[in-house]
Amino acid sequence: MFRKILKISGLVLGSIVAFVAVAYLVIYINMRMRITTAYDVNPEAIHVSYDSASIAEGARLVGTRACNDCHNPDFGGRVLLDDPMIGRISTRNITRGKGGLPDDFDESDWVMAIKHGLDQQKKPLIFMPANEFSQMSERDIASIIAYMSTVPPVDREDSPIEIGPLGYVLGIFDVIPVIPAEKTNHTSRFAPEVSPTETLAYGKYLAVVCTNCHGPELKGRGPMIPGGLPIPDLTTTGQAGKWSHGDFIKTLRTGIRPNGSSLADDMPWKMTLSFTEEELTAIHTYAQSLR
Repeated sequence: MFRKILKISGLVLGSIVAFVAVAYLVIYINMRMRITTAYDVNPEAIHVSYDSASIAEGARLVGTRACNDCHNPDFGGRVLLDDPMIGRISTRNITRGKGGLPDDFDESDWVMAIKHGLDQQKKPLIFMPANEFSQMSERDIASIIAYMSTVPPVDREDSPIEIGPLGYVLGIFDVIPVIPAEKTNHTSRFAPEVSPTETLAYGKYLAVVCTNCHGPELKGRGPMIPGGLPIPDLTTTGQAGKWSHGDFIKTLRTGIRPNGSSLADDMPWKMTLSFTEEELTAIHTYAQSLR
């Protein structure tokens, strides 16, 4: 009888292991096919002014979009996460130094990367949040391109991205944004300019940068990685929605909530230092308008 129970248990366990192995193989093949797919995309033509005002605005905008946080303050790229199960998440050297952008990388390639999340071969740039940037105006993208032309070259070879077993699983269920190019509207035109006086619309335009983490409606979500903290709701149904504009701005300027507690380490609040007070007020106004 005991042997029979062991035999049945072994068969059940073996079946479970086989099912998990087959399921993972299907996930792996599916993700690899999507990662290596070339998109039929032709980037919009863009007019870039390399004047001092555009360059200065571009320097500010790379802060508001966390470009200098992800790609390193010197834009030479860095490893964001190195976990044996999730994988190695790294960013590219986007300067003109050794190991950085190729000599033939031009304005259209910048548009392809920023607006579409695609490389020169029109294949997805892994973890590049183009779905946030695709809704930027031509002037904003042009200003970033102008500024990046002034960044000193950094000689640093890229650390290759390696997706681990758990990374593929989290990716296929969209827990972590492995292929943001899939969420991007590749047929959309550059977003129209939004005046800061149109506070609600302006806030919506700016708050797109928050959506990959806080969700498309800023309602928050569960942890993006195992063991991480839940991402909070920024609307009126969340705690942040009860803050005044002043408290909201102060929290994002200092990393300290009105109750004295600190924001989570993975909340890139320092990037908001590049936002003006008017911009943060617009973002808060938009978040509070969501029901």
